Order: sequence, then structure tokens, then C-alpha cells
Amino acid sequence: MHRHLIKPLGFFMGLLISAPAFSSEIISVETTQSQGQVILGGTVVPYKEVTMTAQVPGTIKYLAGDVGDSFEAGDVLVAIDDEALRAKRRAAVAALANAEAMLRNSQVQYSREMWSPQSENINRMPGMAMPGLFDQLFTKNAGDMMGYGNPDVERHADLFSRQTGVSQAVSSVQQARSQIEELDAAIRDARSVSPFDGVIMKKLVEVGDTVQPGQPLVNFAHVKYLRVQSEVPARLVSNLKVGMVVPAYLDVGREQVEARVAQIYPLADTQHHTVTVKFDLPVGVAGGPGMYAEVMVPDNARSGQPRIVIPSSAVIKGGSLPRVLAIRGDGKSEMRVIRLGSPYGKGKVIVLSGLKQGEQIINNPPAGASSGWTPHKR
Repeated sequence: MHRHLIKPLGFFMGLLISAPAFSSEIISVETTQSQGQVILGGTVVPYKEVTMTAQVPGTIKYLAGDVGDSFEAGDVLVAIDDEALRAKRRAAVAALANAEAMLRNSQVQYSREMWSPQSENINRMPGMAMPGLFDQLFTKNAGDMMGYGNPDVERHADLFSRQTGVSQAVSSVQQARSQIEELDAAIRDARSVSPFDGVIMKKLVEVGDTVQPGQPLVNFAHVKYLRVQSEVPARLVSNLKVGMVVPAYLDVGREQVEARVAQIYPLADTQHHTVTVKFDLPVGVAGGPGMYAEVMVPDNARSGQPRIVIPSSAVIKGGSLPRVLAIRGDGKSEMRVIRLGSPYGKGKVIVLSGLKQGEQIINNPPAGASSGWTPHKR
């Protein structure tokens, strides 16, 4: 008895599996008065992105992580060997100590000249003992009376010479300190530090590589917040304002999200006559940098015009372009390529081109349906 029940049960299960979920039917194309919009393609970009470059020549001795690793602001991402710079700094510190010693000696010599002039020193006169004393008491005074030599001029020259020595010593100290500051800056530049919280997007060097100033090291980006960057035709830019919210679609899931206009570039591209616009995406949205996205930009020139609306179930997918089965005048169907716009309401989509008002199409066409197929009349 069980064998007799199995056959009917298998027959009815086959009917349930082979039967379509929805029956095909011929429907008329609807129109609606919707706001004019244009769909523009764009690319998902990070909120902020920087490229770390080498500031000093050397060998890479440290890399913080690999592509996709997260770091906080202030973390060291790349470090270049700085032993040569530190050796130069030690030499500069020694030069600074020598310059400071020369400065102290110059200041002492200036003070001595100020309080004990060398022009009045007996040791500077020729002769020794009694002849020197005679020259100091008689010869020098006689020479002054006769106009030979001028003690005031000699004293002024000696003071100026000592003051020049102090100024040169001060300059030497400043030069040595400046050299140390320059080396300290170079040592700091040997490390690339993350300017904000983010992840490594691309790694361009490895440990052991020799780099030169200006060579890229890593690409670092802030990906907690994402944006869509799109090239908007110049005629449509006036319809956008910073802070405006527009619909957007990401290449993941094709779900509609709200994008806020964050930045409008002040200049247009001279070749394509487009303006770069960035749209902020909601936090936690699916997707990542580099993905394709679409934004719907208002077009006031098209506002109020009738728009063709069809059920999403009427669209035949699986090809390079969306298609529908449209009914011709003889009652037969033909495959027609259409261009889709944005979704409209629940389960409907706007058609930008390919259909006209008053035409009929087949809704819920079965898989494999082609031109000439029509649903059976009941």
C-alpha cells in the first residue's frame, strides 16, 4: 500500500517544483510625474588618505604591519636606519662644546681688554728691565707729544678686535646648535608616523630595501568613514549643495543608501567639463575603497516630465544589458534592451529609455523566454 502512495506523492511534488512562483501576464507601461534625476557612476574612496614618502636616504629597518592592518594615530609605520645621522649628531654636539668654550674665552679676553688695556701694558714696549721702564716713562710720552702714535685709537682697535672675537664665537655656537636641530629633524623624519587612525592600504617597500628621499613607502587611509567620489557634469553642479542628501547605490547588494554632499570642487575639468564631488556614506555601510558606486543627482531640467515605470519582476536579467519582452502590434513579443534608472517605490523601477507610454510588456517572464513567446490566455 505504501508503494501506491509514493507515486502520486512524487507526481505532485514534481508539479510544485516545476510550477512558477508567479504567473506571467501582459501589463501596460505606467508613467509617473517624478523629480528629474541622473544616475552617475563613482568610486568609493576613504575619508582621508596619505602616501608616506621617505624624507632621508637609508635602509628600511622596520615595517609595522601588512596591508589591512589597523593602527592608531602616532604609531610608527616605517623606520629607516638612522645610525649615520646619530653619528653626525654626536660630532655636532662635540662641535657645540668647542664653540661654547671659544665663546667663554672670547668673553674673558674682551673683559680683560676693557679693564686692563693692552695698549697701556709695559710688556708690549720693546726692551727689558730698565730700558723697558725708560721707554715706558720717557720714550712713549715723548712720542705722544711729538704726534707718534695715538693711545685712544689703539685702545679702540683692541676693544673692537676683542668684540669681533666674541661675535664670531657666538655665531659658531649658533651654527653648531642649528646643525644639531637639523640632525634631530632628520632623525625624526627617518620614522613615518600615522597621522590618524586608519589602515595600511598598500605597502610599497620591504625591510632591507634602500630608499631615497621622495620614494613612496606605504599608503595609509582612514576607512571608518567612506565617501563616493563622482565626476558630475558642470550643468548639474548648480543643483547640488553641501549638506544635501541624495540616493546612492553600492556595488555590494545594490541596496539604496543616503549619501550627503560633503565637498564640491571649485574648478571644472578642462577636458571633460565635469566637477569632482564627494558624497559622505553612512557609517558601517557595506563595501570598501575602490568599489563602484552610483549616485542620483537632481536634474531640474527633467523635473515634471513623465517617467516610465515598470515592475522589477518584468526585467530579464542575466545579460550584459537589462531587457524586457515587449508586445508588438501583431500581438507577438520581442526582446527589447532598456536602460534602467533608480528604483521607484516598492518593487518598481524607472526606465530611462527603451519603452514608451502606452506600450505593453510581459511581467514575470519564465526563464529562457525569448522573442515570440506570449503567456497563454485563460
